[in-house]
Amino acid sequence: MIRPTDAQRQEWEANGVLVLEEAIVGDELERLQETFDKYAAEAKQEWLEGIAKGTRPAAHFDIPKPLEKDDLFIDLIDHPSWYGLLMDFSDDDLILLGPQVRTLPVSPISYVGWHPDVPHTTSLHMKVQIYVEDVPADGGAFGYVLGSHKPDVGPCPVVRPLDAMPGHKVYPGKAGTAVLFNSYGWHTSMVNRTNRPRKSIILIYEKWSEGRVSADRYAALEDKCTTVARRRLFGLEH
Repeated sequence: MIRPTDAQRQEWEANGVLVLEEAIVGDELERLQETFDKYAAEAKQEWLEGIAKGTRPAAHFDIPKPLEKDDLFIDLIDHPSWYGLLMDFSDDDLILLGPQVRTLPVSPISYVGWHPDVPHTTSLHMKVQIYVEDVPADGGAFGYVLGSHKPDVGPCPVVRPLDAMPGHKVYPGKAGTAVLFNSYGWHTSMVNRTNRPRKSIILIYEKWSEGRVSADRYAALEDKCTTVARRRLFGLEH
């Protein structure tokens, strides 16, 4: 299991975010791209119908129940490029909350403003965002206010446009890049001004706490969780 280097630990503690370049490469990346496109194409019509009915957001769509569709998505959850880092930061007590396999269409606005995901009263909450294809700075790239994860920083200002936020950094990346971040910090998806949708996978984790995830939440995946470590990660035992 890969543990963070001293430099990574310092950056994580100071800024709240780490970039893992070439986290997924080669044949694995190609398979991820093909699998993403396959299930996104299947989900697209239902999403369009939901937009027409006013029951689905127009600014993004997710592949429903991805973990039940392909083992590739399951294997991302404890992928060696980031699993050891997450385990280290959570004191080896990590649990999965869920994945979002997300397409962000071209849009003149972002689907979300600057925000933290959880308050500091919640156990440590972390996300890994994986770029399935190249994401330039103006292609809906991830943005984060450096150091905003610290409890004494306080709320960030409400700003428009998004790039007016003080202290923020935008994280473009090549396909296969992963961005690991502390969800206490203020972050957003920047505006996608290109002519291509942004394709990414967002994995959501937390340090384990009593009653946070139901033991039967991932019961349908029990036959895929053949190790104690994976069973704990998926909340099947603790």
